[in-house]
Amino acid sequence: MRPAKVGPRVQIPPSPPQSTERVALGVVEGNVVRYWIETLGCPKNHVDSDKLAGLLESQGYLVATSPDAADLVVANTCAFIEAAREESIETVLDLADRKRSGARLVVTGCMAERYGAELAVSLPEVDLVAGFGESLTALPSTPVNLRTRPTSSFDLLNLPRPKSKAPWAYLKIAEGCDRRCGFCAIPTFRGDQRSRSTQEIMTEARALIEGGAREIVLIAQDLASWGHDRRRAGRGEAIEVLDEGGTQPLIELTNALAREVDRVRLLYLYPSGLTAGLIEAILATQVPYFDLSLQHASRPLLRGMRRWGDGDRFLERIAAIRAVEPDAAFRSSFILGYPGETEDDQRVLLDFIEAAQLDWAGFFTFSSEDGTYANDLDAPVSHELALERLREVSELQDGITAKKRDLLVGTHQEILIDAPGVGRSVRECPEIDGVVMVDPSLIVGSMVRCEIVASHGTDLEGVVSE
Repeated sequence: MRPAKVGPRVQIPPSPPQSTERVALGVVEGNVVRYWIETLGCPKNHVDSDKLAGLLESQGYLVATSPDAADLVVANTCAFIEAAREESIETVLDLADRKRSGARLVVTGCMAERYGAELAVSLPEVDLVAGFGESLTALPSTPVNLRTRPTSSFDLLNLPRPKSKAPWAYLKIAEGCDRRCGFCAIPTFRGDQRSRSTQEIMTEARALIEGGAREIVLIAQDLASWGHDRRRAGRGEAIEVLDEGGTQPLIELTNALAREVDRVRLLYLYPSGLTAGLIEAILATQVPYFDLSLQHASRPLLRGMRRWGDGDRFLERIAAIRAVEPDAAFRSSFILGYPGETEDDQRVLLDFIEAAQLDWAGFFTFSSEDGTYANDLDAPVSHELALERLREVSELQDGITAKKRDLLVGTHQEILIDAPGVGRSVRECPEIDGVVMVDPSLIVGSMVRCEIVASHGTDLEGVVSE
């Protein structure tokens, strides 16, 4: 889990002139009603926004060219850590300033689910605070309303979604999480893990592929545990202990998807779920990219986080993968300043970062969250010290990443062209990692073999191989 930058807005080419005659945002015959969705947070939120866009378009809405041209403005918020919540509030207030007179402003997503009542009271600029599965369009006449609901009116996981505007797409295969990591509040508002069926996933994947996606990026809070909850609930065979040779549904799903699409990429793998069988399945996709949710390397601190593993175990698994595939790429994220973190813990993390030689890593400071185990822990680390430790590990990792990118100069890579002049090899995850800059005349969606001729920090430069 990691906070992410604000991603791309839902956009299409310019729209025709709007009518201002509306009836409570209902789509009236002969009338054009437009929406805009602003998305914050992780890729899972971006999938939710795609689903909401698909639902709105199925109801007759058309996407606007900007927030100030929309009748319905939606902020899909993030509540992972304090910084993400602050960004969400700032975005909502900015949208309130930008929206045109008569337009409705709706707040949905994680903040709406977690802090709905408080938001409805503290943000009079907002017309509706809608939790997961709540209608964004059946708005009341009152200025602000928090809808209460015994059950969702629709299922975000299985809503249709518009055609991908890039040659890749995220595909969410589960919602919620069964783990209770000490720092994470996500289960308190996303709930326990709820896995989609193989049929549901394959149906959506095929639709995305038919729409032009050549890379499918699987996402979930705990990807490696996909399907376990279905089996425990009697919707499949019994599941054995993961690390002791038991069956792992994600292996079968990965193999099935690899037969349908050029690239399959897996994000957010809990380290204990990275079994030998799953490693083999990932390598067989020809996308040897391992996004491991590690969070730290100190064993005592990880126990305080209610997490599995330690630096030595992580290094063993990384070494085992590199022994089979030396060119495998690795990404992870780490928390600095968790309660009880010591200078010894920091040294352990620095030693791990140096030894692991990860291609990519993200670092963020601890945020105390209501309802989590860590919220009540003693021995807090000051924010200033946490930032100092973050700068120290970031500087180390930045140097490693730059060297890893330099080593690619002179190699030949298969590049998926994402946009004019921009592509990616299997080593770069969309929206998160660096890119490969290429000839802007190359066709978007094509796969092109390129020689890497230069490195520019996190980005590379490639030319078509002769």
